[in-house]
Amino acid sequence: MKLTVDTDNKKLILEEGGAVRELDLYTDESFELLSQQWVNLGWNQKYPYTFSWMGRPVIQLPEDMIRMQEVIYKVKPDVIVETGVAHGGSLIYYASLFQAMGKGRVIGIDIEIRPHNRKAIEEHELFSYLTLIEGSSVADDVVAQVKSLIKPGETVLVILDSNHTYAHVAEELRLYSPLVTPGSYIVSTDGVMKEVKDVPRAGKDWGTDNPSNAAIDFAAANPQFIIEQPAWPFNESTLSKNITHWPDAWLKRV
Repeated sequence: MKLTVDTDNKKLILEEGGAVRELDLYTDESFELLSQQWVNLGWNQKYPYTFSWMGRPVIQLPEDMIRMQEVIYKVKPDVIVETGVAHGGSLIYYASLFQAMGKGRVIGIDIEIRPHNRKAIEEHELFSYLTLIEGSSVADDVVAQVKSLIKPGETVLVILDSNHTYAHVAEELRLYSPLVTPGSYIVSTDGVMKEVKDVPRAGKDWGTDNPSNAAIDFAAANPQFIIEQPAWPFNESTLSKNITHWPDAWLKRV
């Protein structure tokens, strides 16, 4: 595919499969085509590695964070379980939302919580909202520990952001989906891997070995879950598609 942006004439020229189309630059279709290239370029240049939340690095696209907070506000979970801790920015983000809402707690799981990250997280003023579990997210003892921290009747939302291989995400979906309450979600993040498979920083098998494919196959085999991008509660534009690193990520329990 070749895109040519003609700002003088306000056109976007799309060349693909031997066909050439000329689009008005200021249209939803042009926005979506250019946004996808922006996502690819930004991912390769590590743009998401430039943000923090209340002092902790948060390696997420801000667009996804804003969409997530609306879901959290709507679902009002008692517990968020997140696999993958890294610097702890996402955990602090969810904790800050819970503080504002006056309810909730976060369980963070990682196969290795590095000492300097653990220290910074434990010293953070929102640590009281957090429980850290070190170990593989798919280990039996870790899953059992998570289950023991959830009380009967609590509303649970799960976010998968650890090892992003198809096999690992598929196993996380199998193990953690039973915790998700009806109307809530298990979110298989970073399926953008399949869309950035051709950029220099991509892995060679990302076109197939990615969280999106795991989520799609899980939904096909588990009819109690559907892939559903949460509706935007506010939209005065003509746009309808997210700019996201999480395509096909939102598995809603129905």
